Amino acid sequence: MTKKNIGYLTLVIITIAIIITLFYEFDLFGIPASVMMIVRWVTAAALVLNAFVRKNLTTWIITCLILGVFVGLDFPDLAIALHPLSQGFIKLVKTIVGPILFATLVFGIAGHSDLKSVGRMAWKSMLYFFCATTCAIFIGLLVINITKAGVGVDVAHMPHEELPTTSAIAVADQKVLDHIDESVHWVFKFNTFIRDTFPENIVKSVYENKVLQIVIFGVLFGIGLAMVPMKKRKPLVDFTESLAEAMFKFTNLVMLFAPIGVGAAMAYTVGHLGVDILKNLFMLLMSLYIALICFLLLILLPVALYLKVPIKQFIQAIKEPVSIAFATTSSDAALPKAMENMEKFGVPRKIVSFVIPTGYSFNLDGTSLYLSLASIFVAQAAGIHLSISQQLLMAFTLMITSKGVAAVPRASLIVLIATADQFGLPTFVIAAILGIDELMDMARTSVNVIGNCLATVVVSKWEGEFDEHASKNPDFLKDAPADLD
Repeated sequence: MTKKNIGYLTLVIITIAIIITLFYEFDLFGIPASVMMIVRWVTAAALVLNAFVRKNLTTWIITCLILGVFVGLDFPDLAIALHPLSQGFIKLVKTIVGPILFATLVFGIAGHSDLKSVGRMAWKSMLYFFCATTCAIFIGLLVINITKAGVGVDVAHMPHEELPTTSAIAVADQKVLDHIDESVHWVFKFNTFIRDTFPENIVKSVYENKVLQIVIFGVLFGIGLAMVPMKKRKPLVDFTESLAEAMFKFTNLVMLFAPIGVGAAMAYTVGHLGVDILKNLFMLLMSLYIALICFLLLILLPVALYLKVPIKQFIQAIKEPVSIAFATTSSDAALPKAMENMEKFGVPRKIVSFVIPTGYSFNLDGTSLYLSLASIFVAQAAGIHLSISQQLLMAFTLMITSKGVAAVPRASLIVLIATADQFGLPTFVIAAILGIDELMDMARTSVNVIGNCLATVVVSKWEGEFDEHASKNPDFLKDAPADLD
């Protein structure tokens, strides 16, 4: 059979499987669970055959993602046992982050010796980040006020998970906060955020995966190197150029493991959550997905159209990193591939290496939207009415506090708990929604990656350095020597 015929066959099987699943869910023909299991694995066989024929990494990632769902539904214990594979993939990807950020930043700055462009990139990026996250927060508020997903929810009878005990504030800093007036707490917290962006030891920063610290060190090192005479600068510039190229090749090798890592991550999520929790918190989950889709269609898409970004090629460039982010709920896992693909899309390396890592701290569009939506959901579920002014105050509080915890595990939950405490909202509601946090995290992490990829295009267009011809080649994402000029 030809590739085209196998594609059609796969599409037909998927369509029939969806129809049978709908009949099963609505109990129309009394279809037994054993038949549904057969339907799932016939579909899985068709998807695997299609992936073998197409020999495409993105196809394999999507196929393994769906296979992970099937394994989680039919073999939940096996699915949970596969979790170490996804953890191993994320660990492997994290080994790329430090070297690739350092090398691309230093080469981008010192290799071109254009120090003024660094300052321009910084303020333009920050302005765009502020506008994008503000829009995300307001869309979250608007959608949750329309859907009222928390009104009438019986959280008392939902499964409650233990809240994370990690604090976004260090113990030493908390002691200081306990001894100063509350009116200046925000000043101290802002200054600790600034302090924590500075690296104490670059090796330690790479080890702990402190992205913003690596960026700061890379920028300062690149500026310092650019001030050195060409004769002494050239060896280090050549080294960072070679290191960057080697790390991109290393990324390609690591991505060969991506289908297994993604499939294992999805299997674990479905296997340990089950499907019953979705019925309890369906409205919250749908509200989040609707809000994120609105943000993509009403904010990011108009920006892309206004700047005449080739949408089809942009989707091609981001689909692989976004699918990795969706399944693993890790922005770090998507970072190397996102950087590589945006460079192939036509964004200069120096802009990609600055904007994407910085955006991981300042341009969390999906997370910002989720925080505003979830905080109002907590109030609604607890029967607490918040006025428009209170909601706006909460939104701007979230906009500031969410910037300081990019490297903290389960950062969005910590910010949500801290905000709930600050505004007198009960945290037991948050414990009830933790059951679907991973499913929400998939969506918000994906939007974070999309937002940061688009930000690179916005800044490069603004700088007049976007290569309009790069993505016109149908094979622009194929592995090829990068243009270093």
